[in-house]
Amino acid sequence: MSPKIPTSRLGRTAKFGGLVAGQGARWVGTNTANRFRSDEKADEKLGERAMDTANEIVAQLGQMKGAAMKIGQVLSTIDFELVPEGERENFKAKLAQLRDDAPRVPFAKMRKVLEQDLDGRMSDVFAAFDEEPIAAASIGQVYRATTHDGREVAVKVQYPGVAEAVETDLRNANLLFPLVKRLAPGLDVKAIAGELKDRIGEELDYEIEAQHQRAVARAFRGHPFVTIPAVDTALSTRRVLVTEFIEGVGFAAVADRPEAERDRYGEILYRFYFGLLNREHLACGDPHPGNVIFTPDGKVCFLDFGLMRKVPDEYLEGERQIGRALLAEDAVGVHRQLGVLGYLPDPGSFPVDDVHAQLKAAGAWYLEPGFRRITPDLVREIMEVAGSPRSPYFEAMRRQTVPAEALLIRRMEGLLFAVLGELRAGADWNALMRESLEPGTRPTTELGEAEAAWAGRARPPAGAVA
Repeated sequence: MSPKIPTSRLGRTAKFGGLVAGQGARWVGTNTANRFRSDEKADEKLGERAMDTANEIVAQLGQMKGAAMKIGQVLSTIDFELVPEGERENFKAKLAQLRDDAPRVPFAKMRKVLEQDLDGRMSDVFAAFDEEPIAAASIGQVYRATTHDGREVAVKVQYPGVAEAVETDLRNANLLFPLVKRLAPGLDVKAIAGELKDRIGEELDYEIEAQHQRAVARAFRGHPFVTIPAVDTALSTRRVLVTEFIEGVGFAAVADRPEAERDRYGEILYRFYFGLLNREHLACGDPHPGNVIFTPDGKVCFLDFGLMRKVPDEYLEGERQIGRALLAEDAVGVHRQLGVLGYLPDPGSFPVDDVHAQLKAAGAWYLEPGFRRITPDLVREIMEVAGSPRSPYFEAMRRQTVPAEALLIRRMEGLLFAVLGELRAGADWNALMRESLEPGTRPTTELGEAEAAWAGRARPPAGAVA
């Protein structure tokens, strides 16, 4: 069984404080000793110290669960250039896997949370309730149940004490980020820390997640190939989220299906997440394989809307301008807009053509016209260009940062790309991107035509999908 979640403020602060103090002292020792070592030996020892720090961060965050786990999951999308190159992807994978190491809490304890929030006995609300969870995440477990009126529902229940643990983690996050800064010197940790606190604080409140899910369900009502489970508002509270139960199979069950079927699902995933961003201004931070269900009627059901951000229209338009400039081969426009949005802290120190080439290489999968199949090898190849020390743009990338407004956008884009690679999906991704960025662009696929017809009936034309 997983270790008990430390819920006291003192206990969790001690965990963070011990990690930071111990590693801080060891970094000082390494840097002092390196003054008397050869450059080669100093680099070797620096790499060992960075790897030790990385491993301890993973271990401590994994033990603490709650917000600490979520911080680790978000950090998995950031490149840590001081971690030895051969270990970097393994480290990031460990951070990402914190989601799958969620604690399994005995149902007796979960039942107390459920009945406290429902203000009554479980049997008063549900005719049947399967006590074996069907899913577990960093702050809660999901169960299947049947209401007295015969509806099949999914019931997400928050772990007891996790709210207090998360709130303490958020207060303590500033203790952790000096270590993160050591591993990624170019990162604007203050902005990232603030964004994490805002987003994770919201994720803790299932009533906010319910609001997000209802908004997404409204936006995709009647959609030809997307399904969003309906929220049971009357039964949902801050720590309990009850939604419609959707029958279907998980990601693993479709990953080996014929190419045509995988390609169709890949296009649906792309259209959903980018459509949600461009039409509804919502960046979804969890395009994870575990958050999609493939239904018998060929639709895709999307789950988990806790980690989300409403992106201001003005900022989102700035992101679109970068995309349009890339499509137009406008290197000056790309550079200028990156500076305006804050990706380039000192724009004049970044050569225009180098920045343009960097973004073209990182976005090659959707910037190059024509059909392209995304494979795990392609994902690794592009991710290496986007973050590896072997990348010709690596030194420049170390001095760049990610604006807080873009953190979940970049996370969404990167995780979606990885998921499409796992699916080995193919499409003309460039054509799909142009639909999002250029007003009046006619869809080039049957799914696109179906979505356009639905959008025309569901709402007035929205210009450049704003």
